[in-house]
Amino acid sequence: METRSVPFLPLGGLFEQDDIDACLRVLTEAAKPQGGLFPLPEENNFQDAFARHEGSKKTVAVNSCGTALDLCMMALDVGPGDEVIVPPLTFVCTATCAAARGAKVVFADIDPNTLCLDPKAVAAKITRRTKAIVPVHFAGLACDIDAFEAISKKTGVAVIYDAAHSVGAKYKGQPIGGAGKASCYSFQSNKNISTLGEGGAVTTNDLAFGETVRQKKTFGYVYGARLRVVTIGFNYRLTKPQLAVGLTQLAKAERTIALRLERFLKMQGLLAEVPELILPPGIEAGHACHLYVVRLDARKVGFSRDALVKELKDRFGVQTSLHYPAVWDWEAFQSIDHDRSDCSIAERICKEVVSLPIFPNTPFEDLEYIQQALVAAIQNLKS
Repeated sequence: METRSVPFLPLGGLFEQDDIDACLRVLTEAAKPQGGLFPLPEENNFQDAFARHEGSKKTVAVNSCGTALDLCMMALDVGPGDEVIVPPLTFVCTATCAAARGAKVVFADIDPNTLCLDPKAVAAKITRRTKAIVPVHFAGLACDIDAFEAISKKTGVAVIYDAAHSVGAKYKGQPIGGAGKASCYSFQSNKNISTLGEGGAVTTNDLAFGETVRQKKTFGYVYGARLRVVTIGFNYRLTKPQLAVGLTQLAKAERTIALRLERFLKMQGLLAEVPELILPPGIEAGHACHLYVVRLDARKVGFSRDALVKELKDRFGVQTSLHYPAVWDWEAFQSIDHDRSDCSIAERICKEVVSLPIFPNTPFEDLEYIQQALVAAIQNLKS
């Protein structure tokens, strides 16, 4: 077959003329006499729109999902002597938000079918020191919210959902943003919507918790007849141009997800007869379709995932990505207090996963080529 190049793109969503126009409007207004770049009213407009979209009572816009997680740990008063339970299959900040507060990071195993944090594994890891649980809606598939809500109700441990992959995801037909104590979202450049490369949000139905997060992301300010500083806070705000683009991005989030879902479903069909691969679960309405993650079934081949990645890139021009190595494999965790016991499923699966380059505008011809490249690469390595 003729070799072609299929890159893993740096942008995960749709950037179009409306996004450019939003930036130009803000910058044009700022250049006028008495103009400026302070976020209002875009901040309130975006926060209100995002809360409606994700089914929460309150949204606090911040400058990254990592910041959102950090703020939630602060608002829960997580600190030394506490434990926070997280999955090993996630981006590193899901865990380091707890470590940064001096807490012990406790890894619990994942469900081998959904690749999300396993509620039963979490229940077995809870101690009197457990302060929070941070499940991840992995790749855009909502985790078992009902089970985590039951654990929280029984134990009193707060659940903070990492929804970095999951703008627009649904759980049992409903938006996920009102679940638990809070949910933390990402608008980084490869997500389904992006606020000019970086950005995030905290959503919650707990208005008091949301107000604490808001204060801490804005210097501890409380606005009123006089400006007050009521707590130690920081400057974790989004800028006016970012918020303006956030509104245009959010307006087409459903179209972005629909385009992704169409391509994910096509790939499911193309790879259905490739026995060496385990396909992602839950590819249907309600999945946010952020990442298309397949697994190389180690039981059926005599080579590694890394060998497959190299073969795809070097021989067939297909660039993939890895989401993710086990968090504890990062060098920083050599000096971070953590518990990685009883996580054999995650340890195995983190060595099997590979993300394929599928985006909203990926041509169907590229999908067919990726399938052909995978089949050929697997046969080359097996022989």
